[in-house]
Amino acid sequence: MDEVRRLATVCERLGAPPAQAEAMARQLLKRAGQIAAERGQSREEALDRLLRLAIQGRSGQVPPEFQPPDARNSSDKSAK
Repeated sequence: MDEVRRLATVCERLGAPPAQAEAMARQLLKRAGQIAAERGQSREEALDRLLRLAIQGRSGQVPPEFQPPDARNSSDKSAK
């Protein structure tokens, strides 16, 4: 099974319809390549990070770096 198909299967398991899952897989792979080139990390590391973000988003979690500044400040204060 090729890389796109394997990744599309993951996207389907996250709830995407088959046609959308394949498009998502292609975009994730493309973006992982871009991130790897921009940040000097491996494509696998970049893809791992993107998949973790997709899974977090699917479960309704918003990573701190994607929260608005006000939300970050209030979570910082509550942690103290």
